[in-house]
Amino acid sequence: MILVNTDYITGKEFEMLGLVKGSTIQTKNVGRDFTQSLKAFVGGELTAYNEMMNEARALATKRMVTEAMNLGADAVVNVRYASSEIMQGAAEVIVYGTAVKFRNQDDAG
Repeated sequence: MILVNTDYITGKEFEMLGLVKGSTIQTKNVGRDFTQSLKAFVGGELTAYNEMMNEARALATKRMVTEAMNLGADAVVNVRYASSEIMQGAAEVIVYGTAVKFRNQDDAG
């Protein structure tokens, strides 16, 4: 599955199948939350939160790709990510784009 953040794929002609999306809501581990709070006092990168958000983006992307595959898509164009706090300690990550099917299946590789 090809994923791009542009509205085109060089050398490919395609038809649009529709909007696809994936999302997840992640919460902070209480132990990690405590240690990251301590780190906030001294400064530096909050690596546990980076890991949590990377995992959330990966899961949301996987869900979007599954939805696109169910439509018979070869690619998803105009891929965008967004995140928001749902409640204290919980964040949603959503990814969305347009599922497309290549007109010439020989170009699908």
